[in-house]
Amino acid sequence: MGRSGAMTVAVTGAAGHVGTNLVAALTAAGQQVRVIDRREPPAPPSDGVDWVVADVRDQAAMTVALQDIDVVYHLAAVISVAGPMSGLVDSVNIDGVRATARAALTSGVRRFVQCSSVHAYDLMACRGAVVNEDSPRSLDPRVPAYDRSKAAGEMVLRQVVDDGLNAVIINPTGVVGPLDPEPSRMGVVLRAIAAGRLPATIRGSFDWVDVRDVVAALIAASELGAVGENYLIGGDSATVAEIADLAAGVTDARRPAVELPMWLARLFTPVGDAVARRYPHPMLYTTDTLNALASEPDIDHSKATTVLGHEPRPLARTVTELVHSLRAA
Repeated sequence: MGRSGAMTVAVTGAAGHVGTNLVAALTAAGQQVRVIDRREPPAPPSDGVDWVVADVRDQAAMTVALQDIDVVYHLAAVISVAGPMSGLVDSVNIDGVRATARAALTSGVRRFVQCSSVHAYDLMACRGAVVNEDSPRSLDPRVPAYDRSKAAGEMVLRQVVDDGLNAVIINPTGVVGPLDPEPSRMGVVLRAIAAGRLPATIRGSFDWVDVRDVVAALIAASELGAVGENYLIGGDSATVAEIADLAAGVTDARRPAVELPMWLARLFTPVGDAVARRYPHPMLYTTDTLNALASEPDIDHSKATTVLGHEPRPLARTVTELVHSLRAA
């Protein structure tokens, strides 16, 4: 426990969208937060936060960084829609999970909460069926490298659970919402929509969940989740065109002029894939992004609702609040 009896927690990947919101929620609740990042802090940490420089792939360094920690929230990951990124995806998403989990076990942390992804499940194989925690995993070599890495990361974590680590896994769907400093891929798209700069959308849908609901699920999982269990953290299903209508309706911005059919969009993916490998950009459509939209997942998050109290807010509210926050920034 930290000073004054407050719990001391560690967060990896704290600079990302979910991490930024999680750190804000934890400090607001009076918890002492240790951010672990391979980079030096860009600015002095806020009150209640200390910063430790360590690479999640370095087990020895992580063992030192996790001393006197009660709960670890492992969010660090490389998100890719352009393949393995010269091995970086597997290095961070698999080796990083293994090293950090082993370090947590050695350091005696009380609880390890892994923020995985819905992409750990083979969404294309599940197309037309409900996706739940028992659905097939992304093990097929034909699924995107990122998806395979998330499934493999869970497998290596379970090996450490078998050795005694008290760990739980949450699997958020497409995350949207405020406090998105980088910004995330969907954050960039929503900014373009709100400004009337998105010329077209692509037919297909995904499940979207508010980042604040993901944070609430992470915190709930630290206390309520069963060891070794997965919890899908879903929200509302919507097409990009429907999200564009919601966002443009707040600002009266120009809506995308056309919704491209999937078959037509796929004609351009070889170009998108090639460009994304050299110049990653959130606005690029690649084979991986189109496959995600084409999967149109039907997410069953009832397990998280029952165990963690997950009650996702409506997507319309999330988009409206996000657009208002962007305009105020």
